[in-house]
Amino acid sequence: MKVEKEELLHIAKLANIKISEDEIDNYLLNLQDILNFANVVNKAPVEGLGETIGTNNNYNVFRKDEVVEFEDQESLLQNAPEKEQHMFKIPKVIN
Repeated sequence: MKVEKEELLHIAKLANIKISEDEIDNYLLNLQDILNFANVVNKAPVEGLGETIGTNNNYNVFRKDEVVEFEDQESLLQNAPEKEQHMFKIPKVIN
């Protein structure tokens, strides 16, 4: 498919793109390359292929929620601004 200058200017007008006379040849070449590649993709053999939603079959993997005792509570609480009974003390947020 060959793109003419008038078609390019019409597309530029629809897209509200200002193209100078110097840029027209460059845009024509780029648009032609894009359309040629679209043709290649359209001609790709797809007979017998199933539908795909994604490229792989990954899914969320959740680990089992297990309680683990932390051995060194002092090092865990060493940067706490306030602590009480081996726990972080935070301001009350619920009335």
